[in-house]
Amino acid sequence: MSRFTPTPGIVTHKRLKNMTFGSHHLSKELPAPYGPWMEIANNLPQLIESHQLRIHVDKMPLLSSQHLQGHRELSLAHLALSFITMGYVWQEGEKETAKLLPRNLAVPYWEISQALGLPPILVHADLVLANWKKKNLNGPLEIENLDPIISLPGGESTKGFILVTFLVEKAAVPGIKALVQAVNAILQLDDGSLQQALQEMTKALKEMTGALKQMHADCNAISHCLVLLLSWKDNPAMPGGLIYEGVCDKPVAYSGGSAAQSTVLHAFDELLGIHHSRESTVFLHRMREYMPTHHRAFIEEIHATPPLKQHVVSSRNTELHAAYNRCVSALTDLRTYHITVVTKYITLAAANAKQGRIEHVGVFLPMNPPLSLEERGTGGSGIMSFLKRPDKCRGNGSVSSMAVSAVPVPVQAGETLRLGCYRQNYIYA
Repeated sequence: MSRFTPTPGIVTHKRLKNMTFGSHHLSKELPAPYGPWMEIANNLPQLIESHQLRIHVDKMPLLSSQHLQGHRELSLAHLALSFITMGYVWQEGEKETAKLLPRNLAVPYWEISQALGLPPILVHADLVLANWKKKNLNGPLEIENLDPIISLPGGESTKGFILVTFLVEKAAVPGIKALVQAVNAILQLDDGSLQQALQEMTKALKEMTGALKQMHADCNAISHCLVLLLSWKDNPAMPGGLIYEGVCDKPVAYSGGSAAQSTVLHAFDELLGIHHSRESTVFLHRMREYMPTHHRAFIEEIHATPPLKQHVVSSRNTELHAAYNRCVSALTDLRTYHITVVTKYITLAAANAKQGRIEHVGVFLPMNPPLSLEERGTGGSGIMSFLKRPDKCRGNGSVSSMAVSAVPVPVQAGETLRLGCYRQNYIYA
């Protein structure tokens, strides 16, 4: 893609109102005709645990999506049908996956996905960005005052996993606004404004790390929840993909929900000039196809602006250099802590499962290690190989990918991750 210089003061302005992730939430219910969808979605944990979900879905009426009005109703419908679809496919774990999604679910789900520009699978925008509600409408956006709209088996652990990830996104909002300020400061050659923006971005990245540290869920309960988020792309449990009855006669494959589909870190990487390995870049760019359309457009606008790092280096402003380096350091710290989360919630749980040490946690799945989760991650990517080779960087101060994912991706238990490549991105006065 060729780069161009947008009009100063206008770049990303149209997108900014759509990037404040925590500012709006969906209604909790759809219009009356769609009651069957919400009734099943609101009872998913019990239906999955009792192995009754497929029976209930098979009895659902085939409903037209034409009566859904506006983006919020379409988004809530996508949220509900996405959760139902994941439960339907993975109700019996990896050994008895559904290979066909029935017409009464597949047809409206496909139509709604087309209308929103999203794939017909649960994505990060469903699981996290759209999946929250306040207990007290006048209360704060804090975890004590939040519930998911729709959940999965795993009780409080699953609830915390969803909501902490949402709080990480919420913490990023000031950083996204500062990112827009930084872009416009570059275009207007305003180093004072740019330095201030970098300071705000650094603060937001630190707040994101702090939010992620609220993750205290039970790792065994989460490992079972994550099985329900697996993809049917590059997944040995579903080598042919999934047939959407009434839509396509042949199976199709999609990646599962992963915070590699989150816009915020893609945007930070684009602005700061963080370059990933070729393999990782291919994966991360594919994850952009799973973002809301205006999020993808936002990242493209950031990509199309003059390079920040080049501007900072050419300025010879040592204070600006330091502000840039602190921002890179804050991003490094966030990704380092992410590896702690990865190790706790996937690697150790998988190791325990292999050794038969999983305690009974009241969930539905047999006590077998989730092989495709362990090997590929929920996004259906070989992210473990990315994490094992962080020291292999390309030139120009680039870094090896960690494919940041709030649905974590595995490294080997006890293995450490070196992030020295991020240090290569620093600017030295």
